[in-house]
Amino acid sequence: MTAYEYTVLPAPERGEKAKGAKTPADRFALALTEELNRMAADGWEYIRAETLPTEERSGLTSRTTVYHNVLVFRRAIEAEQPASSATVAPFSRPMRVTRPEQPAPQPAESTAEARSEEARSENV
Repeated sequence: MTAYEYTVLPAPERGEKAKGAKTPADRFALALTEELNRMAADGWEYIRAETLPTEERSGLTSRTTVYHNVLVFRRAIEAEQPASSATVAPFSRPMRVTRPEQPAPQPAESTAEARSEEARSENV
């Protein structure tokens, strides 16, 4: 089973000026293409773009919901990772713990009977 690590980056908000990119859509596509190629060069595979809400402060007391566009990437984790890296253990079923059987407790004897039993065992 292949394990993956993920990273999420903010999507470009505006395009970059370049020769041949005349419209805002062309500039934005160029900025997005450059970001995707930069991540691919580092071994990251583009998965999808997401628009996610977040609550941010607006003024002293109010809050507003703002939506952010992000790009999601993943890459395979090599099998020889150091133990110190954060990895998630695979799901395992809970183990049933069995305890060794202990003898059932004996009914309590009267104290007089217990003393006479002790006395008999000492005399032997």
